[in-house]
Amino acid sequence: MHMLNFICLTRQTDGKQRDKYGETQAVTDDLAAEAGIRQLHARYADAVFRKDFVSFGDCFTPDAVWRLGPHVLRGRAEAVAFLIEKTANSRFVLMNFGTPILSIGDGTATGRTPVVEKNVFHDAPPSHRVATYYEHFIAQEGVWRRAYALFALHYMGPDDYSGDFYPIADYGPPPSMPKLEY
Repeated sequence: MHMLNFICLTRQTDGKQRDKYGETQAVTDDLAAEAGIRQLHARYADAVFRKDFVSFGDCFTPDAVWRLGPHVLRGRAEAVAFLIEKTANSRFVLMNFGTPILSIGDGTATGRTPVVEKNVFHDAPPSHRVATYYEHFIAQEGVWRRAYALFALHYMGPDDYSGDFYPIADYGPPPSMPKLEY
């Protein structure tokens, strides 16, 4: 019970943020939501690594929006087609998600999560990426899915960080995020 005092999540109620210290049910619900979103990230990373495109697609809502640089993919089918194309020349892509910072509502959440990717190709040198995922999640059919995801790239290149760095936008302290552009 004492560990609950160290949980720092926020809950949206009528558009207002409030602390939930001491509200056992709200903390329990938020912990369950965070665990579900961490499982979503784990399912996503596993599907990408194994090139399991059906499981990858199940990480998105049918009408999800996924933004990666200049690419804006609309719907689960476009997201899957994009991954199939982008992983055709890769041996594997290993993704490691950091701890998500979440703002949780009733069956919805927004979050920002650091991510590191290791891309190993068949005929090119490996590539290392550091980014932040800004996401909107929806609980559907007992699991959390992405309704919106923005992959904000910060670095791409070799592991020694001699590659390309990109500006890191500051949206303010959590749970502030970029405008979700559907």
